[in-house]
Amino acid sequence: MKFTPTAILPVIAILLFAAGCSSTVASISPANYDEMSCAELNSALGDTATDISRTAISRGKVANTSVPSWLLGGERVKSVVANRDTARIERLQQQQQAIVAARKRRCPSSQ
Repeated sequence: MKFTPTAILPVIAILLFAAGCSSTVASISPANYDEMSCAELNSALGDTATDISRTAISRGKVANTSVPSWLLGGERVKSVVANRDTARIERLQQQQQAIVAARKRRCPSSQ
C-alpha cells in the first residue's frame, strides 16, 4: 500500500481542525477590566478559567494522539498544535491575573 500526499492531507487537516476548536472564544481587552462591574469581572474570571480548562484538555488529547509512522510530518504537526495550545494557556493565565487584579481593586468583597 502506497501513501500519497493526498491521502495524508485529510488526516493532518482533521488534527488541525480538532485542535483549533478550542481557540474560537474571543477575549476581552485588559483595558476594559477597570470599567467592568464586580459581577462582570466574576463572569469574565469564570469564562477565562473555563477556556484554560478547555484548552488544556485539547492539548492533552493532541499530545496523547497516536500518530501512525507512515504519516509524514504527523509528529511535527502534533507538537506544533500542542505548543500553540500551551501558548494560548499562558496568555489566558495572564488575562486571568489581570482580571483578578482589577477585581481586587474594584470589589471590596473579593479581597
